[in-house]
Amino acid sequence: MEKKRDFLSLFDVSDVELAQLLRRAEELRFLRGRREPHPTRPGRMLALIFEKASTRTRVSFEVAIAELGGHAVVLGKNDSQLGRGEPIKDTARVMARYCHGIMVRTFGHERVEELAKYSSVPVLNGLTDLLHPCQVLADLQTVYAHLAGRAGNPSVPAPDVLPVLRSVRYAWVGDGNNMANTWIEAAGLLGLDLALACPKGYEPNPEVVARARGTAKGKIHITADPREAVAGRHVLSTDVFASMGKEDEAETRRRAFAGYGLDGKLLAAADPKAVVLHCLPAHRGEEIADEVIEGPASLVWQEAENRLHAQKALLEWILP
Repeated sequence: MEKKRDFLSLFDVSDVELAQLLRRAEELRFLRGRREPHPTRPGRMLALIFEKASTRTRVSFEVAIAELGGHAVVLGKNDSQLGRGEPIKDTARVMARYCHGIMVRTFGHERVEELAKYSSVPVLNGLTDLLHPCQVLADLQTVYAHLAGRAGNPSVPAPDVLPVLRSVRYAWVGDGNNMANTWIEAAGLLGLDLALACPKGYEPNPEVVARARGTAKGKIHITADPREAVAGRHVLSTDVFASMGKEDEAETRRRAFAGYGLDGKLLAAADPKAVVLHCLPAHRGEEIADEVIEGPASLVWQEAENRLHAQKALLEWILP
């Protein structure tokens, strides 16, 4: 029997496999745009477990499995015995007997790791406090699609993914959160040139940084100066300053992150053709200015759509 595939981190795939996922995501984007049916996983049942609230993750995964011919079973934080203290390992073993795969959106990364350990079917990390690999998969697809020069025309040959992604320089501005950590993983896995600007005390996870740097494939530079991080960069990313579970720190963080908002002045320090990403939801006027998210440099809405296409490719890859 083939060993099950989990997707808890970008490091659960190779650079070649990730490139294949992105190419397939683009194919699926074109298929959907032409309204061509593609039920490649008929009858598959996907459990969606939400211990954290969600908009894009829930809708994109529900639509994704439906358009692939399968079905979703959605469990909110009050819809399962997990909310009443049932051990994760018990839930994992039971859900694996009902469903072909499990997606979980939760708090501590150890929860998704335990779920994967005891589940006999593939487990996907829909988000933890440490990592958000499904989102960065969509972000990478967005960058690839933007740079590939196909302008929505599938008849134009698709260039190789990895050289395209490596042809530009990336910047992260803001909290060293799960998104920053996952961009660091992407840099280490794919050999990207990434600079991050985070206030002192809000840096990315040091173990994630060490592992990514240990690949000796990418360039990862961490600074406290936003202008230094974005100078001449081609792809700028940010996220809210206080992620879910950090709401009680909002005011403290607002003061600590003064000057880290991605506004027109900071964008002007980047490459003239720079593009902007934000995983949403956005606090306009805090981590990103309205003029930027609504401006010509913004790829935010295509990025949000690509959650659907990237996750379809991932479900095809991970589900038997």
